[in-house]
Order: sequence, then C-alpha cells, then structure tokens
Amino acid sequence: MKSYFSPMTAMAIVVANMVGTGVFTSLGFQLMTLESGFALILLWVVGGAVAICGALSYAELGAALPRSGGEYNFLGQIYHPSAGFVSGWISSTIGFSAPVALAAMTFGAYTTSSLLPGASETVTGWTERGLAIALIIILTLIHTRQRETSGTFQNVFTAIKIIVIIGLSLAGLALVSEVQPVNLLPSAGDTTALTSSAFAVSLIYVSYAYTGWNVATYLTDELEHPQQSLPRVLFIGAFGVMLLYILLNAVFLLTTPMEKMVGEVEVGVIAARHVFGEAGAVLTGGVLGILLVSTVSAMTIAGPRVLQVVGQDIHTFRFLAKSNEDGVPTTAVLVQSSLALIFVATATFDQVLIFAGFTLALNSLFAVLGLFVLRIRQPDLARPFKVPFFPILPLIFLGLTVWTLLYVAIERPQEVAVSLGLILSGLALYVITRARGTA
Repeated sequence: MKSYFSPMTAMAIVVANMVGTGVFTSLGFQLMTLESGFALILLWVVGGAVAICGALSYAELGAALPRSGGEYNFLGQIYHPSAGFVSGWISSTIGFSAPVALAAMTFGAYTTSSLLPGASETVTGWTERGLAIALIIILTLIHTRQRETSGTFQNVFTAIKIIVIIGLSLAGLALVSEVQPVNLLPSAGDTTALTSSAFAVSLIYVSYAYTGWNVATYLTDELEHPQQSLPRVLFIGAFGVMLLYILLNAVFLLTTPMEKMVGEVEVGVIAARHVFGEAGAVLTGGVLGILLVSTVSAMTIAGPRVLQVVGQDIHTFRFLAKSNEDGVPTTAVLVQSSLALIFVATATFDQVLIFAGFTLALNSLFAVLGLFVLRIRQPDLARPFKVPFFPILPLIFLGLTVWTLLYVAIERPQEVAVSLGLILSGLALYVITRARGTA
C-alpha cells in the first residue's frame, strides 16, 4: 500500500527547506551596502510578506490544479507545456541542485570552523568541500529508500533546528555583555536606505533565504488530502519562518558589531564568537552545521519530484519517472544529487546565490501571474481554496518581485544574462525533445 507524507511532515519540509543557507549568510552581504538597522530588519519583514502572499497564491493554484511538480505543473497547464518544461528545467538545474550545493557548502564551512579552528586555508577548503560532498551522498542514500524513513528523518531534524535557533537566540540576548548601538525602529534617514538600489538588491538575498515556501506544491501527489492540507501547510510554514528570521537577524545585529560581519559568510559563527567566546563559537559552528542537514534533506526530498513528473510527461526523459516500490523517484534523486555535487566542485558562493535567486524569483512571478490568467480563462474551475483579499495579495507579491528583479537586472547584469541563457537553453531543449515525441 502506498504511503503518504502527513501535513506535519510537509510543514517540516517547508520550514527546513526555507531555514538554511540564506538566513545564516545573507546579513554579511547586506551590510556591505546597508547600515540602517531598521532597513536590515525591514528586509526580512518585506521578504516574509512577499513569501506569505506567494504562498497563499500557490495554495489556490495547488488546490485547483492538484498535481506534483510545483511551477512545472502550474505553468504547463496555464500557459503552454513549453513554459512548464522551462520551469522544470530551471528547477532541476538550479532550483534545487544549486541550493543543495550552497547549503552543503555552508554546512561544510560551519562544521570545519568548529572542528579545525585556526587551520590553514588550503586544509579548510578541502575539508569544507569534502564534508559537503559526504552530506549530499549520505542524504541521497537515505531518501532513495522509503517515504516513511524520509519523513521521520525530516521531522526529527526540523524539530531540532527550530528548538536550537530559538534557544541560541535567547541565550545570545541574555549573555551578551553589551548590546550594540543599533536602532531597529525607524529613524531619520531611513527613507533613503529603503528606496535605494542597495535595498532592492539585498531583497534578492532575502528572497533567496525565503525560497522554499512553495516546496509543498512539489509533493502534492504524495500528501494526505492535498486540496485541504496544502493551504494550511504553505501559510503556517511561511509565517513561522518569517518570525524566526526576524528574531535571528535582530539577535545578530544587537549582539555583534556590524563591522565584524561585513562581507562574511559565516555570520552565525562570528556572532557566537562575540557572545560566547572562542570555545562557544566552536561549539555553535558545529551546531549550525547540523541545522543545515535538514535543509539539504528537505531539498533532496522535494526537488526530484519535479524531475519525476517531467519524466512522466516527456518521452525523452522517461527514465526520470522511475521509482521504487514505495513510489520514491530514485533515479530523479540520484540525478539531482549528481548535479549538486558538480556545483559543490565548481561553484563560487556569491554568484550562484544571486543567479539562483533571480531565476527562481522569475519562476514564481509567472506562476502567481498565472493565478489571474486561470481565473479569467476558467472561472468555473473548482477552487477548494481561494486567496483571501484577492487580488490585493497576489498584486503585492507581483509588484515587489518585479521591483526587485528590475534593480537586480541593473546592478548585476552578468548574473541576469546567465539566467536568461539558462531559460533559452530550456526552450531549445523543449523543441528538441518535442520533436521526438511525448509520453
């Protein structure tokens, strides 16, 4: 008998998929161009609001078009199969593989800083990549077995993550000897920061940190009562993560001098060193590394489901649809993990983060826009869930996403060009595979 993921497991996958690399690394990059404490916290509030608006929009789409695959399913049914294919191409190449690599690399960095403090750059570099590769391989073996095994593993590590983040944040505030002179409330001069290109570009880092609020839509076929549970899973997951992000970044800013975090990736370790001392930082680095296990795990569960439905629809890629006796898409898991290993071996952190963030935001933009198209084309379609306050919430998502994408296109044209190249290559691949026939 086929097993299903419970709503609790789906929510654990959403939370774990979101809380990962972005929140533990973004602040250092944001501080390179922003110094206003209020603006830095508002980034996470705005990013959370956008994620919630997007999550509620996806909830309507997922309930009306119930099938695994996320944007691949939505864009393919609303616009054209080619749009769905390109979306699946994006998800399979960078939507999950690149974030898996980034999370694994961050796991390697944090764990290495804990295990080998003071080691040479050459030693730490090889150790970080080795740990990242080992983590991806181990989780691949776990998630190619049974759905129950995957769900239990995910639930346990997500619970550990939430408890540890809240515990470390409260301990940091209680033990810091002196709170930093950072104003987290609005003050004179903040308007300039909020309307700057730096704020818009920083939103890409934030939007990347929030990436994953839509992950439950990739598992629709494997959820218990998806049309009823999906809206609840998406909303609670996005809202809960927003509260965690605001708390964590407020703690970073209040406990640690800004100049120590500027341009740094390992913000969590730096903050822990300042609050707990060197020994505490070593321990915290290891703990933060463990927290990222659930992030890599969640993406290893969700991402291959896109490849699976691509294999079901397109004859050329039918090998991706192969699953074991429990319905787990084993081949797709192996393919995604292999791509992630390539990223670990070849990628640079900052470029991949901006490139992936821009492309995924563009993907979500067209999915939420499709909500309007679907309501116009199929007004009588059964919608077990409808977005509250329509069309206000979807318009908020679309407006803020377009604003951010435009600024990124101006400030980081190289990454945008690579993103557009990826989309065009997906279209070309669709034309080639279409000529060979579909499943």
